[in-house]
Amino acid sequence: MKRPFVMWPDKRLRSVADDVPAITDDIRAIWADMVETMDAMPGVGLAAVQIRVMQRLAVVDASDARGQAVLMANPEVLHASAQMREHEEASPNLPGVSAVIQRPRAVTVRFLNANRETEERDFVGLWATSVQHQIDHLRGKMYFDHLSRTKREMLVKKAGKLRR
Repeated sequence: MKRPFVMWPDKRLRSVADDVPAITDDIRAIWADMVETMDAMPGVGLAAVQIRVMQRLAVVDASDARGQAVLMANPEVLHASAQMREHEEASPNLPGVSAVIQRPRAVTVRFLNANRETEERDFVGLWATSVQHQIDHLRGKMYFDHLSRTKREMLVKKAGKLRR
């Protein structure tokens, strides 16, 4: 089921999500909704807080073919490359605007997968950018928090004008 987005400046987007204690059928159902919602955007990732679920759940699918979503509970970055990558990022929670953000080009992430196993996986390029973007959401951060104060204020102001 495609779920509605929380719209900026909803305080949930600035709240830290709760840890997922166990992978259950309810969690798997949320992941399924998240993948459907992500694919409908279309986007390459989604954090549960973006759709009103305050749990540390994320999905990422930066594949060309789609249908290869990585389902993550409690994701955390273990290692990040020193080499940076620029990518234009946006969010359905603040539609109509985007910004070029610099993030590490590659990351190693530990998470609980759908099989209830702790997994460590390397992500590179767009996959790495997306997983970092989702982890930021789970920590109460938005992509524009990586911008200077002036650029951030201009972006939020522009989004506000577009909403009117």
